[in-house]
Amino acid sequence: MDWKKFIGETEANIGTLSKEIPQTVKGFGQMGQAAKAEGALSEKTKEFIALGIAIATRCDSCIGFHVRSLVRLKATREEFTEALAMATYMGGGPSFAYSAKALEAYDAFSSDD
Repeated sequence: MDWKKFIGETEANIGTLSKEIPQTVKGFGQMGQAAKAEGALSEKTKEFIALGIAIATRCDSCIGFHVRSLVRLKATREEFTEALAMATYMGGGPSFAYSAKALEAYDAFSSDD
């Protein structure tokens, strides 16, 4: 999968929908800002939690968004694969397959091209 292209297309689709439901989008954005704000847990920790949920729910676009955020937050490959191990443990076979997708996304968003 071309993760950068996929996320770009997803963002375009979300942009189209956002014009139709602006109040919902505004509320969702406010909820996201509040949830990701630094507090007892760092933003990076919260993004790892979100990635685990994205893997468990098998949401490709969610995986892409949260992996991209983790790369921006300088998550190391070691941190990332440890989180994938936990997601696999908790979700079994399907989460193993989606964890592999997440690692592919990590490599794509970590590349300089």
